Amino acid sequence: MTDSAKLTAQGKDFDYKVLQGSVGPEVVDIRKLYADTGMFTYDPGFTSTASCESGLTYIDGDQGILLHRGYPIDQLAEKSSFMEVAYLLLNHELPSGDELNHFNNTITRHTMLHEQLAQFYRGFRRDAHPMAIMCGVVGALSAFYHDSTDISDPHQRMVASHRLIAKMPTIAAMAYKYSVGQPFLYPDNSLSYTGNFLRMTFGVPAEDYEVDPVIESAMDKIFILHADHEQNASTSTVRLAGSSGANPFACIAAGIACLWGPAHGGANEAALNMLREIGTPDKIPEYIARAKNKEDPFRLMGFGHRVYKNFDPRAKVLSKAATEVLDKLGMSDPVLDTARELERIALEDDYFVEKKLYPNVDFYSGVILSAIGFPTSMFTALFALARTVGWVAQWNEMISDPAQKIGRPRQLYTGPTQRDYVPVGQR
Repeated sequence: MTDSAKLTAQGKDFDYKVLQGSVGPEVVDIRKLYADTGMFTYDPGFTSTASCESGLTYIDGDQGILLHRGYPIDQLAEKSSFMEVAYLLLNHELPSGDELNHFNNTITRHTMLHEQLAQFYRGFRRDAHPMAIMCGVVGALSAFYHDSTDISDPHQRMVASHRLIAKMPTIAAMAYKYSVGQPFLYPDNSLSYTGNFLRMTFGVPAEDYEVDPVIESAMDKIFILHADHEQNASTSTVRLAGSSGANPFACIAAGIACLWGPAHGGANEAALNMLREIGTPDKIPEYIARAKNKEDPFRLMGFGHRVYKNFDPRAKVLSKAATEVLDKLGMSDPVLDTARELERIALEDDYFVEKKLYPNVDFYSGVILSAIGFPTSMFTALFALARTVGWVAQWNEMISDPAQKIGRPRQLYTGPTQRDYVPVGQR
């Protein structure tokens, strides 16, 4: 194993230490590069730059591997619960039975929102996007919970983390209820984290709501599969905001804003819209031909992934869950039929296989969420709900890292060199 990397610049040789994580590529430590050479590196998108040291999540895109604290994502999704995964990400290890019960009780005690926040919702237009509401409400939490904004206090950091995880389902459900003109439902502490969210979203005060175990299980899997995904755009945004010392509620609001972008959290909505555009299974060959035509602007959404060059491990879990949900609901919908047929063709077509364009997690999650009854405008809000666990864990890790500094990327300046000001009358 190489323990140093040599850089030759300006006629001189410089040696930089090579760091090795527990798994994954080696990393050249260039922290002293500018001091040594007066030069920066140029890496748009930071795709070849490790911005931090982390022990939370590991991805091997070529092999289709996703691990949380070392545990494969498919094992977690099939065998654990979202609350177990949340505990794992926050506390490094899976909980014992007593630890899980205590954690569940702690989260349950924080599920309600301050009553004045209900008035906050009424300041939005009825047709406001749920993500716009979530950005505002989550950012406003710091105005209500002053006892958990001191980031130098580990206890306050823990309380803020629990509050964010607990309140996000309530915030998301209220955003949905507000958009459809229905009354808000208070949390029911007798239900699971996921069951409580489903009741707050789809229940009404006029009648009891019974949580369907198949729907609850599928929803819990969706939450687990979206809980964390290494240093993606929104997670990096949370870390960058946190590096300035901003309070945790502001940092998570920043993450929500980043996730809102169609290139990040909006992919499952785009995949479902594509299925609706195709319409019926008999039109699939036409659209596949268009996707293969480089001159045609049409693109198949929900296939392939920037990180994964193999089958997205999360997609395998949701493919099974999608079948279970659709069978349970007994739904007959051309869009869902189209999804199933498109999946079958894509897994057999040489074009897709050669280019490794496998159906990804966004393809299946959009199908499942639509079948359950969520409008597409809620898809990204649900993503934010689940990812809050990862954001909070990443934020805590960053705050506790003695090597962490305020984020300050550099640039390759290509603007004008210095020039003198000319009075307006002389220009």
